[in-house]
Amino acid sequence: MRFSVVTPSFRQSQWLKLCVASVADQGVEAEHIVQDACSDDGTLDWLLTDPRLKAYSEKDAGMYDAVNRGLRRASGEILSYLNCDEQYLPGALPAVGAYFERHPQVEMLFGNCVVVGPKGEFICYRKVQKPSKHHVMVSHLPTFTCSTFFRRSVLDQHGLFFDSQWRDLGDAEWVLRALDKGVRIGILGEFLSVFADTGANMNLAPNAQKEKKLLAQAAPGWARKLAVALVWRHRFNRLIRGAYSQKPFDYAIYTLADSDERVVHHVERPTFVWKGRLESTFKI
Repeated sequence: MRFSVVTPSFRQSQWLKLCVASVADQGVEAEHIVQDACSDDGTLDWLLTDPRLKAYSEKDAGMYDAVNRGLRRASGEILSYLNCDEQYLPGALPAVGAYFERHPQVEMLFGNCVVVGPKGEFICYRKVQKPSKHHVMVSHLPTFTCSTFFRRSVLDQHGLFFDSQWRDLGDAEWVLRALDKGVRIGILGEFLSVFADTGANMNLAPNAQKEKKLLAQAAPGWARKLAVALVWRHRFNRLIRGAYSQKPFDYAIYTLADSDERVVHHVERPTFVWKGRLESTFKI
């Protein structure tokens, strides 16, 4: 089962090197397509000659346009996109491939994620939940793109490319269209990826807040009136499914201090609390 991983890139050379390494060591057949928006920070000094990649440097209309360009170039059966400040954990792609083989009816798959700091230190874990349309519209998307995978049928049969008019919440809008089209969704209860909190969070930026309001305004009147109830139902479902508990575990990632070899981190007391991001903590 061949994978295609798309990474949109712009002026993130150091982080991109870690991302690339995490895809290259998965031990499965995978093409890694990097869509770079003509970076001028030294990225192109190594990117275009890295044998592990299919790299393209061209102007684009933003992150989602870059992802679409990569997806149109992809040849794999299973597709995904991974941002520069994200990594796959060891064995992630083999686990995803095995899941799709066991569940031929599933077209889109979501897995769990570990959030780390700039040095790779543990911040929190996030266990995802199958999205519910009206909850997504009035609250948030309870998944991470770095642990999202989908079959080629999502593009070829459903035409589900990203809407590049969105700047920050294109993922949520994309999933909403997938739900409307009846795309069959699965959940893999394993940690598949790492998201690095580098100090910037698009979801807290002014434009993201504006786009959240647009999604909420598109929700039916009853959903807007019952927004609090939808959020609490979401939290209750997460509670009974064990999303707020986790045994000690290890994760191995590449770091800025060591981009050649994964560093193992042991988490003795896992927490779902995202320190410094209380809004994100209580939404997910």
